[in-house]
Amino acid sequence: MGWRDVVITQHSKLSYSSNMMVVHTKDGVSQIPVSDINMLVVLTTQAVITSALIAELAKKQTKVIFVDEKQEPICETENYYSTNCHPEKLIKQFNWDEDRKQILWTKIVAAKIQNQMNVLRIYGLPRDEIEKDFLELELNDASNREATTARKYFTELFGKDFKRREGSNALNAALNYGYSILLSAVNRKITMDGNRTYMGVHHSSEHNPFNLGSDLMEPFRPFVDYWLYDHKNIKEFTSDIKYGLVELLSLRIIYNGDRMILGNAINQYVHDCLRYLDGNLFEMNIELGVDYEVPNDAIDDNV
Repeated sequence: MGWRDVVITQHSKLSYSSNMMVVHTKDGVSQIPVSDINMLVVLTTQAVITSALIAELAKKQTKVIFVDEKQEPICETENYYSTNCHPEKLIKQFNWDEDRKQILWTKIVAAKIQNQMNVLRIYGLPRDEIEKDFLELELNDASNREATTARKYFTELFGKDFKRREGSNALNAALNYGYSILLSAVNRKITMDGNRTYMGVHHSSEHNPFNLGSDLMEPFRPFVDYWLYDHKNIKEFTSDIKYGLVELLSLRIIYNGDRMILGNAINQYVHDCLRYLDGNLFEMNIELGVDYEVPNDAIDDNV
């Protein structure tokens, strides 16, 4: 598994040679070992990438994210087969115990709401209504506290005039972008562990190839909100905001009592969830918190 998140921002050609990603730009040539790359974000429509490089990145389970002309994520690479793909894994996933699925979804929603309360607490914002919803949470979130809480939470965090509508303004575009980065990281770990992203525990849309990723990412969404609170008055969705949202994967957080960067916490959390659903983990705990430190060098490469 790689450790670098690489962002391509300018007209360039990306190719493969001798285990290296070779980046040709007007400023010269850069080389990065393919095995070092955790995620490649092509943040421009003016880049050319060879099929040989895509194939080698796929072998390393590296996510490649492409954007449209508005520099918003439009698609990502998804391997046909993971290195751990076996028929028995697919059968086991198809037969996940319904009770475990409901219990896990309840814990996911609880962790998301708790993390939302943490964000409000950090910024000194009211959270009484959110706490009330948390106490009313039922098994499998039968009363849909997750959606009810989200509406109140966004109003407290971004103001009573804020409406969570896709693409309606720069802040919503930034939220969507940050969530897309999280979803990609979650999907990557799901496939690396040999599971399929389209078979979820709660989401079940036939039009969503990432139902399971959409389920498992929920507790981590508030970390995007936490970072964007300081940029809530943005008028334009600038490159600096996009860089910062990719950099967010290096935010230092606490997961179940251990300090680690967000990207590593996602990997451990997804692995724990899949083990729980497979029946190989007796109890599933999800405790998240901010470690109050964002490294300045979190983006390892920006070309």
